[in-house]
Amino acid sequence: MSAQITLEFVSGDVDAKPRQVTAEPGELLIEVARRGGLEIEATCGERGRCRSCRVKLLAGDLPPPSIMDTVQLGHEEVQERFRLGCQTQVTGDAKILIAPPKSEIGHKLMSLGGGRPETDQASMALDSGVTKYLIEVELPTDENHQTSDEEEVLRQLPDHVSATIPAEVLRQLPAVLREQFGKVTVTTFLDEIIDLAAGDTTGHKYGMAFDIGTTSVVGALIDLNTGVELVAVGGVNPQSPYGGDLMSRIAYVQEDPKRLQTLRAKIVGALNGFIKEACEKADINPRHIHKLVVVGNTCMHHIFVGIDPTYVGLAPYAPSVRRPIVLPGQDLLLKTVPFARVCLLPIIAGFVGADTVAAALATRIYESDDYRALVDIGTNGEVVMGKRGRLMACSAPAGPALEGAQIRHGMRGALGAIEKVSIDDDVQCQVIGNTAPMGICGSGLVDGVAAMLDAGVLEESGLINVETRPKLAEKLAQRLREKDNRAEFVLSWGEESGKSEDISINQSDIRQLQLAKGAICSGVMMLQKVLDIENLQLKEVYLCGGFGNYISTRSAVRIKLLPDFPLDRVIYFGNAAGLGAKMALLSEVERERAATLAREIEHVSLATHPDFQEIFVEALKFPPTLAEDKGADVGAENHQDDEVMTVY
Repeated sequence: MSAQITLEFVSGDVDAKPRQVTAEPGELLIEVARRGGLEIEATCGERGRCRSCRVKLLAGDLPPPSIMDTVQLGHEEVQERFRLGCQTQVTGDAKILIAPPKSEIGHKLMSLGGGRPETDQASMALDSGVTKYLIEVELPTDENHQTSDEEEVLRQLPDHVSATIPAEVLRQLPAVLREQFGKVTVTTFLDEIIDLAAGDTTGHKYGMAFDIGTTSVVGALIDLNTGVELVAVGGVNPQSPYGGDLMSRIAYVQEDPKRLQTLRAKIVGALNGFIKEACEKADINPRHIHKLVVVGNTCMHHIFVGIDPTYVGLAPYAPSVRRPIVLPGQDLLLKTVPFARVCLLPIIAGFVGADTVAAALATRIYESDDYRALVDIGTNGEVVMGKRGRLMACSAPAGPALEGAQIRHGMRGALGAIEKVSIDDDVQCQVIGNTAPMGICGSGLVDGVAAMLDAGVLEESGLINVETRPKLAEKLAQRLREKDNRAEFVLSWGEESGKSEDISINQSDIRQLQLAKGAICSGVMMLQKVLDIENLQLKEVYLCGGFGNYISTRSAVRIKLLPDFPLDRVIYFGNAAGLGAKMALLSEVERERAATLAREIEHVSLATHPDFQEIFVEALKFPPTLAEDKGADVGAENHQDDEVMTVY
């Protein structure tokens, strides 16, 4: 029998107490930490392909560094006893620092608002499908009265209402019916009885819309009687520590089928928490929430329902179900709203999910007589392009680099993140919260690379050219250097930063960004090729999603995240998927339209298209210069009127 090992975990949080966890020889550090209730993030799904799970050995012995330790951390950090938690096996008692401590308070999230006036839900007829009937039931008073509570309730309802009461409601019936001497409110969804309550609750009819993204989750509590949004909620997707992108989370589940329940419990717990939070803020009873609409990509959809996403990640990448789903909250473990009906919008394909359907619904791209496109930029990007009568969609898997993952000094858009960069004789950085910089978020990375291109520091191929140092202004020349045999460009010196460490963009970061932006741009270019349309034939290009709302359009075109579109045709749309979810919540007509759109949108598989490889290689490059602006650049700082929610 092997001797038991004790690991002591400490963190950089001065208020946190050390935690001891027992382990067996050969266990991975990350598994031991999680078993002890400590979250260590692994954005690559524990495959040794990122540095987010790095830890530091303070005392004790660990195995020699693996190849992945050296590749991801570099010789210098390995010598300082840093290791990847997902690759390091336990060999003996040790003291481990979970480092660096990750502080991402004030994470910027898009609410479910946004869009343009003509797409606002206020222009729709309110028809949520939820109806309430106030009835007075004559209770039996005589043993010879051959009837039942159910029969007496149904007798008071219109004929088109279902003639049965579901078992979960029947269990409540006797007590509710007698609480106010037969006066009850019966709630139906699409003429099916879903709940009943004592007295008159007809004035209380609410719903919630949720957009479950790979990185974040946002929701809104809405009054179904008026269409007014009462409360917005949201936060980082709690599944993030188990993988930063879809394939990483799928790989995590593939390793052990039981892990599906781990991921599902995380997202179900988050939604239960958000529902409770929204009800407390609005001072309403969760029992009065009768309808929810949930959208997300196919992987998030399947995990939420409890469907194994393994085969979504294997060729031919087919989803297990595409149709719209309607289930009681209790079937989805939503204990806060057990009787509400949860409506999941339909899916187009394995990597083009219900969030894309909702975005198409919100932008009303299907009504356009001109060619338009929507580009949802995120961990799993999607592109929809076309006009009335023909729409095409593809998946553009950018990965987590645009969310700050797999970038050496990357972080999400939270307090301390560099979000904008400009370069003249020196570097100027704008930091979220106007505080000392802690890292670089996606918009800062895009801005920084665009500025490096303009300054001549970066070549078209993506090579950081250290040889240009003599041609640069003195302060810029000092920022361009080699460290650990890698070229890098310093944005913030250690004495200025919030972690006493130089914050830079290195050659590896550039390559990660090239892969991300190449995926998005090649998706747009491929649909243009299939539809045989040029840049100027697109009337408008909608930038959707949380990340898309914060980047500068000029920087996006400068680095070729988007093709060379006229800048005045690139429109910030906000959270189109969330807005589409709200529309489907408030209108059954819109929810039916979503089902029609999912059937009619043509899916284009990029990887199998004969021209994809050539287009992707072209999309990886940076343009040597930015073509003359064809319209004013509406940078992220100029659309502050968009509804943005910051979660603390």
